[in-house]
Amino acid sequence: MKHGFNGVDFEDNINFDRMRKARLARAKEFLKNSGMGAILCYDFDNIRYITGTHIGEWNRNKMNRHCLLIDGVDQPILFDPACPSKRKNVSWIDPQNIMPAVGSMRGSIPAEAGMVEREVNEIISYLKKYGVDKRPLGMDIVDIPMLRALEKNGIDVQDGQAIMVDARLIKNEDEIELLKCSAAMVDAAYWKVAKNLHPGVTENEMEALIQGELFRMGAESVEFVNCISGIRGNPHSHTTSNRMIRRGELVYFDIGNVYNGYRTCYYRTFSCGNPTKAQEEAYTKALKWIYDGIAQIKPGNTSADVAAVWPSAQELGFNNEEEAFLLQFAHGIGLGLWEKPVISRLFSLEHPYEFKPGMTFAIETWCPSADGTGSARIEEEIVVTETGHEIITKFPVEEITSCGFAGCMFP
Repeated sequence: MKHGFNGVDFEDNINFDRMRKARLARAKEFLKNSGMGAILCYDFDNIRYITGTHIGEWNRNKMNRHCLLIDGVDQPILFDPACPSKRKNVSWIDPQNIMPAVGSMRGSIPAEAGMVEREVNEIISYLKKYGVDKRPLGMDIVDIPMLRALEKNGIDVQDGQAIMVDARLIKNEDEIELLKCSAAMVDAAYWKVAKNLHPGVTENEMEALIQGELFRMGAESVEFVNCISGIRGNPHSHTTSNRMIRRGELVYFDIGNVYNGYRTCYYRTFSCGNPTKAQEEAYTKALKWIYDGIAQIKPGNTSADVAAVWPSAQELGFNNEEEAFLLQFAHGIGLGLWEKPVISRLFSLEHPYEFKPGMTFAIETWCPSADGTGSARIEEEIVVTETGHEIITKFPVEEITSCGFAGCMFP
């Protein structure tokens, strides 16, 4: 992080206006290069990237909020349930380009009310107004009735998500700063974890602690907290339970913080008490695998170089790479949790992707302890730089963080 979380008048900080303009410019560029006439987005992360607006997670899966970006048109058109508020508070989009959004609410509104048809007619009116109704329309995600209604009206609907994942691949300087801010908040939350992990606390109590700390620090939302203890760590359940943590167990956490839209995916492993030899051996393996992978990250290298140094699914005790997917893994991170590039032995060896400056992603490894007391799970967030990479997750990772008893790192 270069500066503080809040803007000041005496030095440069995150420049939100610059960031919004840069994101919109990339979306326009990739739309133009696609040959499509427009892109219609319902994915909240794409809407935010294009318009610089948000409404809250409660509306994410309702499929009513959307935006339309038309090739050759300066501003996007935003359709938002809080249209009156947006017209008042969003200065970078003209009020006439901010419209109400109702839709079918994923079928909750009776089909005979004709809301899908009204929405389609409204979209087509804009396409005709700007002369792109005969060109393909890109869409990212869609309800089937909406898709069928567009096609019925002669609109050639194509994959618009491909445009957006490529546009969002390279982050600008302000996006990277926001990712660092979000990671810094999780650094601090892990310090609280280390001070409070002890026998008798439950997984969901630890989740509540983390959520509270992040919101106290200014999180927009907490997309997830996974707390996995003891035998629940092998195989990885990917969900928190009400299990009580006991002495001698490994516990790993994954925290999905959201700060001004930018996310974290950030694992760390702790031991309740001093770790056993088997636990240390598992952690050493996981640590070697992740840093062997990180060492390959620099411009000109590819995702295949990372995947090649990871263990196979069979080495991890699984039947195939599909079963081991997400365990030796990397994924782009930004406004979305999973963006390009994605790295896995499942496909990256045969379909490599070249690293370029400005890419940001999370890289993660997993290794079970031979004594059955848990598993080691580590994750770092990476920015690809001109000369190599920068690790932006800062909570100590060199060894297991031991907690809860005299003689531990955090007694």
